Amino acid sequence: MKKILDEHAIKRSITRISYEIIEKNKGVDDIILVGIKTRGVPLAKRIAERVLEIEGKEVPLGELDITLYRDDLTEKTLDPVLHSSKIDQDLKDKIVILVDDVLYTGRTTRAAMDAVMDMGRPKAIQLAILIDRGHRELPIRADYVGKNVPTSKREIVKVEFKEVDGADLVTIDGRNK
Repeated sequence: MKKILDEHAIKRSITRISYEIIEKNKGVDDIILVGIKTRGVPLAKRIAERVLEIEGKEVPLGELDITLYRDDLTEKTLDPVLHSSKIDQDLKDKIVILVDDVLYTGRTTRAAMDAVMDMGRPKAIQLAILIDRGHRELPIRADYVGKNVPTSKREIVKVEFKEVDGADLVTIDGRNK
C-alpha cells in the first residue's frame, strides 16, 4: 500500500479546488455543492468551509444518494441499502457542483447527474473530484481535480476522511479485491 495524499496534501487540494470553483464561476452566488454519498459529503462540506473562509459567503450544501440510479445495481447486490438524499434548495438556474472522492469509470457521476436532473433543471452541472484515477467508460471529465493518479484497473484507490474513517489519507493498493 502506497500513500498518495496525507492530511496536509488533502487540505491543499481542497484549497486549490475551492479557489478554482470561485474563479471559474466568478464568485459563489449561484452555486450549490452536492456531495455524493458517502465520502463526497465530507469533501463537499470541507470545500464549503474553505469557500466561506475565502469569500465570506456560505455555499448551500446537499447530499445525494445515487443507489437507485446506478446501472450496475443488480450486479452489486440484490438488496441495496438506501440512504436519503438531502437537497433543500431549488436547483432551477443554479450551478450544481457534484462532489465525490474518486472519479474512475464515470458511472457514479452519470448516476448523480440523472438524480440531479430528476430534482430540477440546473443552469449547469460541474464535477469536483479529489482523485481522478482514469479508466473512464463514459465521456465524463472533472472540472476540478485534487490530484490525477494514473492507476491500473487492478489497483484500489482508498480515500479516508476523519468524519467517516477517523483519518485523512489517500492510498493506493496493488491488490485487487
